[in-house]
Amino acid sequence: MEKIHYLCTAAALTSPLHTLMPISAKIDIQENDFLRHGREVLETLLLDHTTGRNILWGTEDYASRGDGYHAADEITVEKITGANRMLIQPRSLKSAQAQKSRVRDKAEVFTPAWVCNAQNNLIDEAWFGRSEVFNKEFSDHAWVTNHNNIEFPEGKTWHDYVRDTRLEITCGEAPYLASRYDAVTGEIIPVEERVGLLDRKLRIVGENEKVHKEWLRWARIALQNTYGFEWQGDNLLLARFALMDTLKEYHDIQFPNEGKLRTNVKRLIAQIISWNLWQMDGLTGQVIMSPRQTFDPMGLNDNSVFCKIRQWGDTKHGRKHREIYFVSLLNK
Repeated sequence: MEKIHYLCTAAALTSPLHTLMPISAKIDIQENDFLRHGREVLETLLLDHTTGRNILWGTEDYASRGDGYHAADEITVEKITGANRMLIQPRSLKSAQAQKSRVRDKAEVFTPAWVCNAQNNLIDEAWFGRSEVFNKEFSDHAWVTNHNNIEFPEGKTWHDYVRDTRLEITCGEAPYLASRYDAVTGEIIPVEERVGLLDRKLRIVGENEKVHKEWLRWARIALQNTYGFEWQGDNLLLARFALMDTLKEYHDIQFPNEGKLRTNVKRLIAQIISWNLWQMDGLTGQVIMSPRQTFDPMGLNDNSVFCKIRQWGDTKHGRKHREIYFVSLLNK
């Protein structure tokens, strides 16, 4: 992982999104039923690969429901489906009191889409060596998308862009990575107007790869180079679903005659997402609520509480995947 662009969630910027885009709907949580991708996919999206168990709630917001819903308890399929399918909701649909308590207890603040766009544009301006690559911003918090095929600077290709690593720290519902909706207002953003880092990678893949099998390969590579971490389990699960749904939506637009993604493909996508969006205490690099320890780069002491991530190889070219401790990147 040679280059990582760190993104920090912005302060409480809650100005309305005055947009030039045709936004027509609010998030419909009924359509966000967690089982719609299948039980096995959901089980994968709940995994914590460091501990080998499921991700934790990480908050006492659900403790009133009794055993199994406290901060240190694991999130299971049964706890969020069936009669519990409405339990986890995006921040924009949570009560004002719930939002305030999260700001107070965990400094949770979500960033409007126009701020995500502005900061993501700065990353691309540095990478491309020019501004307004994907869209042009306006002072009223709107943007106009450049719908022409993206041109690449001399010495760089679209493969380089897709492979370039992106990381959103303390990602919440991952609005910098996948802008399916405005995290503050809950407004749906059409696919062709999205501004997330994964959105941009998938747009590039779609412009340059028209063969279904190769599109899937490069979409996976785009996903493998998109990372984020979060403390609270409900946010993390929403972020994981945002990336899953984002890839599915781009696929369905690109290949309307191919039908839905097959289950084995969705399982593979879920595996990548559950590695790349992980639960972590950002101050320590450890599994949340674990005793604070000092990382031993020599591996002589027990490093089991430190979070692992996966560096994805390219099996087509014989490069294997590799598991590493996230904090080892910071020490370097």
